[in-house]
Amino acid sequence: MSDSEPDNQDQAMPLVAHLTELRDRLLRSILVVLVVFIGLFYFANDIYAFVSAPLRELLPEGATMIATEVASPFLAPFKLTMFVSLFLAMPYILHQVWRFIAPALYSSERRLAMPILVSSIGLFYAGLAFAYYVVFPLIFAFFSSVSPEGVSIMTDINSYLDFVMKLFFAFGIAFEIPVATVLLIAAGITTPDALSKKRPYVVVVCFIVGMLLTPPDIISQTLLAIPVWILFEAGLFFGRIIEKRQALQAD
Repeated sequence: MSDSEPDNQDQAMPLVAHLTELRDRLLRSILVVLVVFIGLFYFANDIYAFVSAPLRELLPEGATMIATEVASPFLAPFKLTMFVSLFLAMPYILHQVWRFIAPALYSSERRLAMPILVSSIGLFYAGLAFAYYVVFPLIFAFFSSVSPEGVSIMTDINSYLDFVMKLFFAFGIAFEIPVATVLLIAAGITTPDALSKKRPYVVVVCFIVGMLLTPPDIISQTLLAIPVWILFEAGLFFGRIIEKRQALQAD
């Protein structure tokens, strides 16, 4: 079969069958998330302790995190463990998405889609790791150092969870910039040269994205904007490679 046609043996599959397959794959994904969650729930407090370590290690002597709501000591680790279960199950979820859409793709599209799928997962995890090991220590050290005299730092565990989850999602999504750039170039929507000419605007957009996706402090905004710009340049680099390959195949 040529690359100009989808390699789909079930092209005549009725809509109901497609919806049934979609339902089955969604149920499998949910089941995997629940299985991972059940396995991790016993360690919920340990997981919260690990995620909160960047702040707790910088608290003044004698200061602790607090729970201002009755159910917070249970609900905060519970919610965090659910998020962690979702993150860990993400490769399986994306695999189910791939199995659902792959039959409708051209052969050439499938050859490109698999590396993009794998790199998307890796970049998302890289964004989470960058947030935890680089961003958290820097911004928490800054916040702790500028506390007014006479003010005790005792962060609520729910407030902390909301704060770090926003940063995790922001950096996880932002690290997908190379994938988005490559897809735009591969789809013919734009070209590396056109994107290169818009580089000054891209830098401005990176800082706007950092402002919108992170808490209102210049440190976390800058720590997101600079990696996003670097990742954009990486996307341009790989986009040029794909453009050259497409030109050779066209010849």
